[in-house]
Amino acid sequence: MRKLFSATPEEILRGETTDIYFQRTMEILKAKGMEETEVLAEIFPTQDGLLCGTEEVKHLLEGRKVKVWAQREGTPFKAKDTIVRIEGPYGEFGIFETAMLGILASSSGWATAARECKIAAGNKLVISFGARHVHPAVASVMDRAAVIGGADGASSILGARLLQIKPSGTMPHALILIFGDTVLAAEAFDEIVDQDVPRVILVDTFHDEAEESLRVAQALKERLYGVRLDTPRERGGVTPDLVREVRARLDQAGFSFVKIFVSGGLNPERIKALSEVGADAFGVGSYISSARPIEMTMDLKAVKGIPLAKRGRVPGPIENPLLERIL
Repeated sequence: MRKLFSATPEEILRGETTDIYFQRTMEILKAKGMEETEVLAEIFPTQDGLLCGTEEVKHLLEGRKVKVWAQREGTPFKAKDTIVRIEGPYGEFGIFETAMLGILASSSGWATAARECKIAAGNKLVISFGARHVHPAVASVMDRAAVIGGADGASSILGARLLQIKPSGTMPHALILIFGDTVLAAEAFDEIVDQDVPRVILVDTFHDEAEESLRVAQALKERLYGVRLDTPRERGGVTPDLVREVRARLDQAGFSFVKIFVSGGLNPERIKALSEVGADAFGVGSYISSARPIEMTMDLKAVKGIPLAKRGRVPGPIENPLLERIL
């Protein structure tokens, strides 16, 4: 019995995640000897956004008798821009329409949301914390898209590995709860964890955040890189007043070098407001992970070299100067 229900790379490459009508189309074309029919296909979005996912599309089509053009990942697009163009026998790529559209839709949605957060943060750090909000099969895809979109790092191990960066993170409440004291947990973290990992300590588990920040700062001193505020909604969440107070108390105690990292229910508006009162970095989860996929459509625009399209579409290729040959 299958224990995890996500598709494997091999199943995707075999076309097993496609909509069934594409499989039936291939059966019909092969039976009639028409699978080698030359076509031109274009993919376009239904709304503005930031592109991500073309690297996976490229890998999906590698080794097939097709020519592929695409915009670069990380570039913006407008609704109805041609972001991918494919030329070749329909039988070489038609079965992958569902997969290609899904890859581009989800990845571009995540990348677009991450860009919105990064614009709100300006030159301050934004880390993708969304892995816990999506199926683990796509957590690394989401983290990669977030960084393509502008995030400065990602929390999931595999997502960071795909990007050839180190995963970013602090500590969970579980560690502090098990130790029974924030300072004891902070000292253990400082003792055990590799020295190249910044010492960012969670300070909202047991006591007042400002009090805990000072206790941790006094214990770790110059080794403390930052404190993380993750106050739950039940306690009002992280507010501008809280950030302002923690910043002031750290400064007054001689710990102006300690950064304030904020997480928990962040969106661009909250990031901007918290940044203005002293927050230095932001861990963004659900705003990125729950971003709505940007709907993508693939149309045939020419068959056997003759411009042809369904009603409502303009036959022939729609030019986009940002397209580059990738296959």
